[in-house]
Amino acid sequence: MAVTIRLARMGTKNSPKYRITVADHRRFVKHKFLDVLGYYNPTPSGKDKKVELDLARAKEWIAKGAQPTDTVKYVIKLAETGK
Repeated sequence: MAVTIRLARMGTKNSPKYRITVADHRRFVKHKFLDVLGYYNPTPSGKDKKVELDLARAKEWIAKGAQPTDTVKYVIKLAETGK
């Protein structure tokens, strides 16, 4: 089974928020997933955080062979730098 780490869109029409999920690459984005690693908010307002991510679990999934998308690679870098 090929596993991918990708974003699943949530939020409203003009205020996107994303859930960082681990899922079989053949499944649709909003369907069953194996794990939720965190959240990504590209346009935070107020005290909202831009990235909430469990880095240890993300690295564990990558070590097991999960392939992150390009956007998720960017989000992981953001989480590592603490921005």
